[in-house]
Amino acid sequence: MNFNANHFQLFNLPLAFRLNVEELESAYRKLQNEVHPDRFASSGESEKRLSMQWATKVNEAYQTLKKPLNRAAYLLHLRGHEVFSEKHTAFPPAFLMQQMEWRESIAEARKSRNGSELDKLWNELKGETRRLEIQLASELDDAKDDAAASITTRKLKFMLKLIEEVGDAQEELDAA
Repeated sequence: MNFNANHFQLFNLPLAFRLNVEELESAYRKLQNEVHPDRFASSGESEKRLSMQWATKVNEAYQTLKKPLNRAAYLLHLRGHEVFSEKHTAFPPAFLMQQMEWRESIAEARKSRNGSELDKLWNELKGETRRLEIQLASELDDAKDDAAASITTRKLKFMLKLIEEVGDAQEELDAA
């Protein structure tokens, strides 16, 4: 194994946003079994340390590739784009307006303790998230449009934050 391999190479997967999650999980389990520190319990200190480094790298790579947001950001990073840097904060006005509307709806549902409205918002946001993931696959894998994919990746990050807010509001209702 090459410690300098990127996450896709580590798991012997194509360098693409679309990936077979079962192949990723299978490759992860195989590698984790090979490098797990328990296998090196009776080895020397350097082998134990190296095993721990490999296990950490394998876990980090798996966590990055299994989540669409992280996978998109990582792919763009490999292509030379840091999508979450401070210089990338602009969004299309229509997206910003929609964000404001969703945040207001979350606040209203939270204030009125309306669980069914929160459920409706959660479903709407999950649908939009899925649409953005499909769009990312097209932009990254088909069109190779890194500029568009960067914007879509940042949008996806916002959507996941909104979903988290709805989940927090739902938990507050459940706890009351």
